[in-house]
Amino acid sequence: MTTQQQQHAEAPDAEALSQSVGTRLRSAGVSLRPQRAGVVYALILLVVILVITTIAMGQPAYLSSTNISNILGQVAPDAIIAVFMTVVLISGNFDLSVASVAALSAAIALETIDTIGTVPAILLALLVGAVVGFVNAILVQKVGVNAFIVTLGAMTAVRGVVLIVLNGESITAKSQALVTIDDVVLSFPFWVGALVGIGLLAIAVFRFRQARRSTALPLDGFFVALIISGVLLLVVSFTAPDLLTQPLPVWLMVFVTVGVSLGLRFLVPGRKLYAVGSNPEAARLSGINVNFYKMAPFVLSGLAAAAVGVIYAGRFDSVDPNALTGTELTVIAAAILGGTSLFGGAGYVGKSVLGTVILFTLSNGFNMLNLGSNYQYVVQGVVLVAASAVYTVASRSRRRRKVAEAAPPASTLSSTLSSTPTLTSAPTPTGAVAPERV
Repeated sequence: MTTQQQQHAEAPDAEALSQSVGTRLRSAGVSLRPQRAGVVYALILLVVILVITTIAMGQPAYLSSTNISNILGQVAPDAIIAVFMTVVLISGNFDLSVASVAALSAAIALETIDTIGTVPAILLALLVGAVVGFVNAILVQKVGVNAFIVTLGAMTAVRGVVLIVLNGESITAKSQALVTIDDVVLSFPFWVGALVGIGLLAIAVFRFRQARRSTALPLDGFFVALIISGVLLLVVSFTAPDLLTQPLPVWLMVFVTVGVSLGLRFLVPGRKLYAVGSNPEAARLSGINVNFYKMAPFVLSGLAAAAVGVIYAGRFDSVDPNALTGTELTVIAAAILGGTSLFGGAGYVGKSVLGTVILFTLSNGFNMLNLGSNYQYVVQGVVLVAASAVYTVASRSRRRRKVAEAAPPASTLSSTLSSTPTLTSAPTPTGAVAPERV
């Protein structure tokens, strides 16, 4: 083969490779559309508005390290519950009992820590959360009671148990062990954040290079998240290294979010969970243990709520019968803001955490601007309804687009019909009598 022939043979391969990479990049760009990344754009817009407003009113800088750390500290407990609430929603259920479970775990931890010690008290509180979650799972999946009814009843009953344990009063503990745990501050030097950021960008570059192969998976939202996270870490490490010093609950929120996100995406149980939430019958026919993947999220949700209850007890060193009331609605609202479907089979824990950040950013902004709580509730309600409407309309239009793409073009359909052979009657032999039609 001559050199000219080799060039002609390689030209189509280069053109096909370029088209393949372009297609994969376009698939990554889909994740940046408002219907997919609406929670990110909403958070950016909210922060910009609050920054401009605080500057105009002569308030302290909104994006100061102190204020950001304050927001993260407020977000952490609810975000941890929101992560596992998202897991429950992906499975096709939801849990309204998380706030009452957290309050009960806090009450048990403070009530028993002076008598049985710190570690046994924490383990007992976590066990109580797991037991409540398991009971919810049994009633929903085995007995067949609707998840809304079961968890609503559990929310009320467990809150009653909190009243019994506390005898209707606020309690504290002599031991300061839980307070000491909550006060633990972990600090990472700037170079650690920079190395992690560079590592994330290196993984993104590696995935992009893999996309040049014809058999590679398309670039998606995970690829975009790698780039954004890496750049953000580099910016924080060199411009605001103080943000790498946070209390233990904040780092716990980060590790839980990253761990659950990676598990849902790359591990087999995570993919099976999405399959069960999307179509339980099809998942059962595929050999997936549907009962397990429907029940396990309730137990995990109870454990997470109990852990948050222990964090709450350490933060305030007291608990009262009304502690954490309304948290269940906050975390469900955060999951909805993040685009998690209430019907199962769709959701991302990272977006749910961002939804939690939006809700607490609103609260923090209203406090800094000295606006009343009445306006805060109105704005939160409007934001929640608007987000739900945007995701619903986007989902409907996406389904219509898929149906339109799956349908054959009109020209193809007409040509297919015209080329279909028609049935004709066989010619009657000479002298024969045609059969009578019935």
